[in-house]
Parts: sequence; C-alpha cells; structure tokens
Amino acid sequence: MHLILEGFINALQLIFTFDRLTYEIALLSLVVSGIATLAAAITGIPLGIALASRDLPFKRLLEAAINTSMGLPPILVGLVIALLLWRSGPLGDLGLIYTPAAMIVAQFLVVVPITTNLTRSAILSSNYELIEAMRTDGASELRISYELVRLLRQQIVVAVAAGFGRAIAEVGASLIVGGNILHYTRVLTTAIALEVNRGNFDRAIALGIILLLISLLVNLLLLALGNRSIPFPSRLSAS
Repeated sequence: MHLILEGFINALQLIFTFDRLTYEIALLSLVVSGIATLAAAITGIPLGIALASRDLPFKRLLEAAINTSMGLPPILVGLVIALLLWRSGPLGDLGLIYTPAAMIVAQFLVVVPITTNLTRSAILSSNYELIEAMRTDGASELRISYELVRLLRQQIVVAVAAGFGRAIAEVGASLIVGGNILHYTRVLTTAIALEVNRGNFDRAIALGIILLLISLLVNLLLLALGNRSIPFPSRLSAS
C-alpha cells in the first residue's frame, strides 16, 4: 500500500511541476494518435458510407476484410509494417522504420477498420428508406453522403472517438515500428511499459493519469462537436 501511495504522490508532483519528459511523451502521443485517427476518419467514414449505401465491386470481400482486420492483434499489424519498412524490406529505402511516421501508419491501420465498420453499422441501423428516397429524387451521392453525416453525426463521432481510444492505447505495433526511442518515438503506452519494467512506478502512474485525461478530454470534445448541428450547404441541395 505504501508503494501505491508514494507512487501517486510522486506522480502528481511530476504532473503539477510540468516535468518536461512527461509532457514531451504525452505531446508525441497526442500528435501521433491524433494524425492517425484523423486519417482513419477521412478514409473510414466515406468507406463506411459507401459500403452501407452503395453496391460496390467486391463489396462482400471488403466487408469480410474489414471485419477480420478489427480482430487482428495490433502487434501483428506492427510486425507486417516492420517487415515492409525494414532496411532490407520492400519499402526500406523510405527510411521510415523507427520513426513517428511509421507509428502513424501502424495506428492508422489499426483504427481504420473500427471507424469504417462503426460508420457502416450506424447507417445500416438507420432509416434506409431515406437513402432510397433521396436517390429516387435524383440526389447526388455527395448529397446523400453529406445528409447521412448530418443525421448520424453522433454515431459517427462515437466511431471516431472509439478509433482514437484504440490508437492512443495501442502498445504492440507502436513498440515494434517505433522502437520506443527516447525523445523521438517514445509515447505514453510504450513509456508506461518501460517504466514499470524499470520499477519507476511514479513516472508510470503519472503517464497513466495523463493518458486517462487525454482520452477523457478528447472524447468530451468529440461528443460536444457531435451535438452541434451541421448546416446543409445550398450547393449540395441539387442533384
């Protein structure tokens, strides 16, 4: 019990004295996971809408691939990316192994199936007759997509929030492709694992508290944005 109490006291001291290393790690985590989540949202939301509302070529194959990807262990994703980016690998000339860029790619591949599938599920569980009615009226696919985002914005925000939560909590893939390099690729989750192994529980607890706060604040921000109304541009009102 003394170990836990002392660890929390020292952790709070690190947080409130704005320990440089602690906040450096937190900032890198926020940047890497934020970019990965944004890229996954830009890719996954349109793909989820398309899979739910249109008859695409190889649609069943795409759906099966996305469903399978959701269950893949992130460490396996990291292994595949590491093999591709390794210096002697197919993409080794890019020099991306053990860089933040490689971590963004890994987290993107972990998150995009989540945003895609949750968006698709939200549309399929909604009033599908609206899509058919708009299509019958000659609405463009862009208008239909925009209207779906307006109507289902809260569910889509939940999909993005779930993706961010998965990204910032990810350990295995980031560790493999990033290398957990101090001042370069060390993020909250990999740093926590390292500090626990070292017995530095005060810093591990501090990083854990910050990780929890970041997840909470980002989710609150996304939910607040989801509750805001989205105007429908007049230029999209025509087919």
